[in-house]
Formats: sequence, structure tokens, C-alpha cells
Amino acid sequence: MLNFKPITVADKEVITSFTLASAYSNCDFAFANMCSWRFLYDSEFAVADGFLFLRFYVTEKGRRHLAYMFPVGTRNDALAAAITTIEKDAAEHGFPLLMLGVTPESKEVLNTLFPNSFAYIQERNYYDYIYRREDLVNLTGKKFQPKRNHINKFRKLYDYQYINITADITPECMKLEQQWFADNEQENDREALLNERQSMCFALSNFDGLGLMGGAIKVDGKIVAFTYGSPINADTFGIHVEKADINYEGVFSLINQEFASRIPEQYVYLNREEDLGIAGLRQSKLSYNPVIILEKNAAVKRR
Repeated sequence: MLNFKPITVADKEVITSFTLASAYSNCDFAFANMCSWRFLYDSEFAVADGFLFLRFYVTEKGRRHLAYMFPVGTRNDALAAAITTIEKDAAEHGFPLLMLGVTPESKEVLNTLFPNSFAYIQERNYYDYIYRREDLVNLTGKKFQPKRNHINKFRKLYDYQYINITADITPECMKLEQQWFADNEQENDREALLNERQSMCFALSNFDGLGLMGGAIKVDGKIVAFTYGSPINADTFGIHVEKADINYEGVFSLINQEFASRIPEQYVYLNREEDLGIAGLRQSKLSYNPVIILEKNAAVKRR
């Protein structure tokens, strides 16, 4: 029987001892994401038999459903037993086993361990966009010419300063977020924006405890863009939030490059997360030329 408990900031060390050593590069495995979005998903974790287990609740068509992430551990010989364990846990709560964020590699493992036992649903809106860090720093070649043009224009128009996010500037960051919220409220799901705001408030209030790193752009003493993220595993860093005042042309391209250039070089890849099916966001993420668009599936155990 698994002893699940709510994910808190204090659980960072135990959870990241599994995730940072894993091969999983999904944004779902970033500890900062798990913790700052817990209010929405009631996310919990358990450790048993050399595995980290993650479970949470999702709502689909008005119905709340218990879901799990793929177990994280190094004992491949015990993985089938770990999956059977969460299947039993789901059954105890009256649900079939549902795993989310299942990548093609994990799907292959499932099909080997449990042939013809799972049905899969591709979730295109939740695919992750993964880039080479050096590509976003150097912006080399014709395919990045538009980004270079935007950055050059910004630099010609404005005298700016890049600063690291610290506790004393988080109120200014949230002030920009409020402006961004007002500018985007009409075109987006208001509830989704409010949830993002709550997650952001938690993250900025627990910045160091969550292991976050971030930066901001200042023009004339005012923050016009900010971003932050955290490690997902040993070679992949997740970019969780990026906000900017669109009245400053080129500011998104600039904050992206400036922050990427300060992320430690051990992180070969940057995961800029999902597009949530938002057309403009999808276009933007594609425009940075991802090297991987990470497929993610829902996997449901057949009864």
C-alpha cells in the first residue's frame, strides 16, 4: 500500500533525488511545476520500493478523475510491479489506471510489459517544445534571422538592463503580470489565466525553496519582461513562465535569449513546455525551431 502525501516545498530534496537522475524530460517532472500547481491538481507523492510515485486529479467533462505519472526509478526489473501497484491504488479509489504525460519511450515500455493492456490517447495540446540551449543563445543561421532582427531593433530603441529575479523585485514582476492579464483576458480562458496567476504567486513567493532561477528586463527603471524556470533532469532545464509588455517590440525574443545565455551549460536542452492548443502560442513556440516536439499521451488500462 502506497502512503501518498501532499507535495510541499519541503519535499524538494526527496522528489528531485529521483527526477534529476531520470531520463524523463517532460515539464511535468519539474519539481517547481508539481509544487506550484498543487492547488489545482491536489498533487501527491509516495516513495516505495525504489520508485517515486506521483498522483493527482484532473477534471474532464465535469468529472474528476485520479491520474498518475509514469513511476520514476532505476529498477527496470521492478517497473511492472510498480505499475501494478498504482493500478491497485487507483482501483481502491474506484478508478481505472490513468497515466498522463506518457512519452513514446514510456509507451514502448508499457507495451512490452503489458501487451495490449493499455489504450492511448494522443494529447497534442500538451506536447512539450524542446530546444537546444545553444541555439536559443546564439540564434545562428537563416532560420533565426527574424529573432535576431527583433532583438537588434529592441537594442536600438531601448537602453535596458538585465537583472536576476530576487525576492525584492517579485512585486514588480507581479505588477507586469497584472498588466499582461488585462491585455490578454479577452482572448483567453479567464479561469486558466487566474490559475496561472495563482501558480505564479506561489512560485515567486517560494522562489529559492523551489530551486527556481529567473531574470527580468528593465527599461527606464521599469520591469518590461521576466521569466523563470528550473531543472527537470540532469541535461534539461524547464522554462515555466515568460511574461512581457508587448508594447516593447522584440522584448520576448530578448528575454528569451538573455535568460538562455545564463542557464548553466550542463543543460543541453531547454523545455519551453506546452502550447495548450492556443494558436498564437503554438506559432510562437514553433518559430524558435524546436529540436524535439515531445509527444505525450494518456494511457488507460483496459479492464
